[in-house]
Amino acid sequence: MTRGLFISFEGIDGAGKSTHIERVAHLFQQTGRAVVLSREPGGTPLSEKLRELVLHEPMDPLTEALLMFAARREHLVQVIEPALARGDVVLCDRFTDATFAYQGGGRGFDWQVLAQLERMVQAQPDGTLRQPELTLWFDLDPHIAAQRLASARVPDKFESQPADFFAAVRAGYARRQNEMPHRFARIDAAQAMDAVGADVDRVVADWLKRNTP
Repeated sequence: MTRGLFISFEGIDGAGKSTHIERVAHLFQQTGRAVVLSREPGGTPLSEKLRELVLHEPMDPLTEALLMFAARREHLVQVIEPALARGDVVLCDRFTDATFAYQGGGRGFDWQVLAQLERMVQAQPDGTLRQPELTLWFDLDPHIAAQRLASARVPDKFESQPADFFAAVRAGYARRQNEMPHRFARIDAAQAMDAVGADVDRVVADWLKRNTP
């Protein structure tokens, strides 16, 4: 049976990651692979309810982190693990790296506590942690992202944060990349959309060549 693949798309709002998830899905579908598109927080009925709380309700930073990981656990058990067991390609709009970037970087929450929650929620029977095999990080200056989002929609409680919050989120992503460089691919999201798309195509194609028997 074809091995399942897990790819995550990360970056601040306005970086364009969601646009390119559909592009990558189409690339895999053209080869006959079944593709599951999902997002975090969210991905299951319960996780979507938790998403609404996290995005719109004020709360203690620890409460926020716990809800993120609670939603992630449901998402893993109900969606991601079954899809990978079937041999599907899972493309996820954000995963745990976002929690480290937003709660750890942006909120300044304890990085080691997040790591403990990560180990608890993502542990596999063999002792490893479930992580994406490839993470596309759409890196963008927060000021450019703010300009792109200015008239897009009513902002949630994260999108309405000041630029220095997103600078800290960006630094959180960079720290996470430094900790796990083997699975991260940084995409310069300040480029024109076609150029970003070409970079995404190249990164995915190169990764598949290295990781497909």
